[in-house]
Amino acid sequence: MTPIIHDGYLTTKPRLYGRGLLLVLGAFLWMGIFLFAPLGGLAGLAFADRGEYGGVVWTFTWANLERLAGWDEFGFSWNHVQILWRSVWLATVTTLLCLLLGFPMAFWIASKPARWRPLLLALVMVPSCVNLVIRTYAWQQFLGAQMPAAWVAQSLGLVPEGVALYPTVTAVYLGMVSCMLPFTVLPLYTSVERLDWSLVEAARDLHAGRLRTFRHAILAQCMPGLIAATILTFIPSLGMFVISDMLGGAKFLLVGNLIQQQFGSMNNWPFGAIAGMFLVIASLIALWGLRVVSERAAPRR
Repeated sequence: MTPIIHDGYLTTKPRLYGRGLLLVLGAFLWMGIFLFAPLGGLAGLAFADRGEYGGVVWTFTWANLERLAGWDEFGFSWNHVQILWRSVWLATVTTLLCLLLGFPMAFWIASKPARWRPLLLALVMVPSCVNLVIRTYAWQQFLGAQMPAAWVAQSLGLVPEGVALYPTVTAVYLGMVSCMLPFTVLPLYTSVERLDWSLVEAARDLHAGRLRTFRHAILAQCMPGLIAATILTFIPSLGMFVISDMLGGAKFLLVGNLIQQQFGSMNNWPFGAIAGMFLVIASLIALWGLRVVSERAAPRR
C-alpha cells in the first residue's frame, strides 16, 4: 500500500476510506432505520393482499393500485380519483393563499423596529402551540349560525336565515390557511429580512417598473424562503384530514380520510398503504418540481 499524506498525517487509502465510512455510518444507520425501512415496509404492504376477514396476505398483487386508480370488480369509478385530485387541489390552493397572505405579513414584520420583530413572530406562531382539534373547534364556534360572521353572510343573502357557515368548502379553506400560515410566514420572513435593498435601488435607477423590480430584485432574492415555505405548506396539507372532517361535515373526503378509514374501520391495510404511497410520491414530485423551479430562477454566472 502506497502511503499518502492527508491533512498533515501519513496514512493509506484504505484507512482514509475506512475513516470516512465511520463518519457517515451513523447517518446511514439513522436513515435506514427511521426512513428507508418504514418506507420499504409501506411499499411492500401496498402490494400485498387483504385477507378474507381482514389482515394481510403476503402475495404480490396490483389490485390495490388498480383500485386507487379507479378500477375495481364493478368496473371504473371516479370516486378514488376525485379524492386524490381533491387532496392535491386543496393543498395547492392552500399553499397559494398562504403565500399571498404570508408575503405581505413577512414584509410588514421585517419593516418594524428590531425590538418588536421577535414579539410579532411569536404572535404568528402562538396559534400553532394550541392543539389542532381545539383550533378547529374554535372555527366551528366562530362560523356558527349565531355568530357575527354568519349574521353578515345572512344579511347579504349568502346563506339562509339561521344557517351556519360550516360545513362548507370555504370553511375548510379558512381552517387550512389558518393552520398552515405560520409555516409560510417564517421562511419568507427569513428571506425578506436579508434582502439586499441596494439591488432594488439599482433596478429602479435602471427605470425598471414595479413588476420587474419585484420579479428580478425582490422575488429572486426571496426564492430560497419561497421554496422552503412552499414545501412546509404543501406537503403537510396533502395529508391533512382533521380540518376537512370537522369543517367539511365529513363530506369533504381527502387522502388522509381514506387512509384513516382503511387502517381503521375498513381494516384494509394494503389499500391504506397504497394511498399512503400516493402521498409519498406526490411529495417527491412536488420537491422535484420546486428544485427545477429554483434552479431556473437562480442567477447564472
